[in-house]
Amino acid sequence: MSDAPHSHEDPMHSRRRWLTRAAQLSVAASLPRWAWSKPPALQHDPFSLGVASGDPAPDGFVLWTRLCPLSAADSHPAARAITVRWEVAHDAHFRQMVAKGDALADPAFAHSIHVEVQGLQPDRWYFYRFLLGDAVSAVARTRTAPAPNEMPQRLRAIYASCQRWEHGFYSAWRHACNDAPDLVLFLGDYIYEYATPADARGLARTHTLPHARTLSDFRHRYALHKSDPDLQAAHAVAPWIVTWDDHEVQNDYTGNYGRDGMSADYLLTRTAAWQAFYEHMPLRARVLQADVFHHVQLYRRIPWGQLARLHVLDGRQYRDRQACRTAGSSSAGAVQPGQCAELSDPSRSYLGMEQEQWLQQGLVADARHGAPRWSVVAQQTLFSPRRYPSGVQSTDSWDGYPAARDRLVRAIAKAPPRNTVFLGGDIHQNYVCNVEAANARSIDGKASRIIASEFCGTSISSRVDTTQVMVDAIQRHNPHVLLARCEERGYGVCDITPRHWTTSLRAIDHPMDPHSNAHELARFVVEDQRAGPVRA
Repeated sequence: MSDAPHSHEDPMHSRRRWLTRAAQLSVAASLPRWAWSKPPALQHDPFSLGVASGDPAPDGFVLWTRLCPLSAADSHPAARAITVRWEVAHDAHFRQMVAKGDALADPAFAHSIHVEVQGLQPDRWYFYRFLLGDAVSAVARTRTAPAPNEMPQRLRAIYASCQRWEHGFYSAWRHACNDAPDLVLFLGDYIYEYATPADARGLARTHTLPHARTLSDFRHRYALHKSDPDLQAAHAVAPWIVTWDDHEVQNDYTGNYGRDGMSADYLLTRTAAWQAFYEHMPLRARVLQADVFHHVQLYRRIPWGQLARLHVLDGRQYRDRQACRTAGSSSAGAVQPGQCAELSDPSRSYLGMEQEQWLQQGLVADARHGAPRWSVVAQQTLFSPRRYPSGVQSTDSWDGYPAARDRLVRAIAKAPPRNTVFLGGDIHQNYVCNVEAANARSIDGKASRIIASEFCGTSISSRVDTTQVMVDAIQRHNPHVLLARCEERGYGVCDITPRHWTTSLRAIDHPMDPHSNAHELARFVVEDQRAGPVRA
């Protein structure tokens, strides 16, 4: 589909104009008469990429869709903005309407729609849909968060990440729908930027798209993923809270540094990738900052009454480049700590100093009287240290930023929230860990004080490049690791109550089978005010 139009105006003026336009498009109100457009003659379903909702608040949420090409013979959408109707109701038949309005699908944003609905009742389920001419989207469910002073008796949240198209089918999402979540936390790698390998043997499915570099490339890649019916169903079953990792842009990128460093080509690719991410996710317009797609404000807090507060992190945009990374390498790799002095540099940050301080301030607030019962740190990868028998240390995970991790651990240990739980993804493996105050065992193996719990999930479909034998050796070398598995694809289900947090690890029997069954791999429980998961 077409890229956003080029402009010769002043860049800062252009960015302010885009930000203003995005904010205007998100307003949940009827459009003025000048914004009306006649529905085009439709030859097929304009809503074939599905619908979604996200970032629930006590009085509303974000509704999303993106119009597909408006003619089966036309590979491009219309060059003009198109008026789309949206509706929210108490019932799936829309007889009890509670909100409705018009939204502009702007070609500058790939005809995507981000409607910010407000004025609804807290802690309630709603149904929504979009309409264009005679076309009606799928009917989907979403919900509002509880009121700030309310103590819900239950929250069911699914966490997931990493869904490379070629590596497996999305049957995990079909089972996730059956689990009837209140929330879905997607922790990164929604798409992968790669082309299909020349040798397609062993792949579940292939595609013909090039390695994504341009805005058009990334828009097509999201359209590919969103064509999957199981993924569409998962978006339609509950609101999503999303963040990104690296493959939404480029493998192992960090802020201004890609494979070729801070090159002009890389920065153009990053800008295109970030724009496409916003266009295809149920995000509020305020995530766009004054410089629009040169900075996207993804870290944020999502409260869930008095039961939980979610601290959603961005582990890519602000971090320092990986220690001792070889210029031009396609991945960050690993190093021997004694051969990489940069690894222990205390000035290096995984989150960036501003986000570090924001997170620490939020966790300190969670330690005060009357704060939510559970503090959830939703981020990209494994937080706990993972010492390898060979002595090497990963540089792309928190292990590559030990000083930054120590700062966060010390902050939690000094002013601990009532319950802290880390959620992660990225590594395509299931890990369950005790987060310890010393951040590692002493040389005699004596355990440090446990201050938090961690669940790092496997992938929806992406393969792993290790074996269970190697993972077993890592677990033996790391006593704070309670479970480590690399042979399953799937997701995690968290049942959160005022007294217990229960995580069930769901595993897909056959990732290469779109109709695969699933099973429970393991279940762990965290008791209120007693850090550390216990196998149930």
